[in-house]
Amino acid sequence: MPRARGGVVTHRRHKKVLKLTKGHKATRHALYRRAHESMLHALHYAYCHRRERKGDMRRLWIIRINAAARAGGFSYSQFIDGLRKANVAINRKALAEMAVNDPSSFSKLLTLASDELKS
Repeated sequence: MPRARGGVVTHRRHKKVLKLTKGHKATRHALYRRAHESMLHALHYAYCHRRERKGDMRRLWIIRINAAARAGGFSYSQFIDGLRKANVAINRKALAEMAVNDPSSFSKLLTLASDELKS
């Protein structure tokens, strides 16, 4: 019985890796061995940074809320404390969106928080 060679399977696997590394520099997209290393690193970074992005977005929302709160005369922590005491349950994503796109509603929340802090 003749020996079965795995040329087709190997070629397909190599093509798949080279397709994934399209856009990488130098030999990292042209030579299989270097491309495979590059692909493994890239996939690992993508996995890790999908989780990091959640924290990045939260930091961005907090910065935006802080800027809008300071324009109204409060710090971020005072504003959030006032909302908690007023039993307003709204997440940071919505607050940041409101601060950027709907300043009138955000100012109403500011007055609500300030009233609660004064009392």
